[in-house]
Amino acid sequence: MTRKNIKAKVWVAIAGAIALSLIILNGCVESKKLAEKSGAQLWAENCQRCHNTPSPASFSHLQWVTIGMHMQTRAQLTDKERDKIVAFLQQ
Repeated sequence: MTRKNIKAKVWVAIAGAIALSLIILNGCVESKKLAEKSGAQLWAENCQRCHNTPSPASFSHLQWVTIGMHMQTRAQLTDKERDKIVAFLQQ
């Protein structure tokens, strides 16, 4: 292997490490943004985009849990997002 090839491989490795670091950092930022959102915000952003939402008083605590699990799949929510939304609706 020539010196030129070694330098090129080092630069590729450095660029890859930087790209991976940026991807990880972006994931941490997105995770933090999610952690900062309230159940009310998540409810407004996710549930109301597809249909009119009923009043939180429309269903019992147990019914909201069932609805949350059903809608989690349809809205592609994480468990944490679903739990925050259901907790908001159960207040």
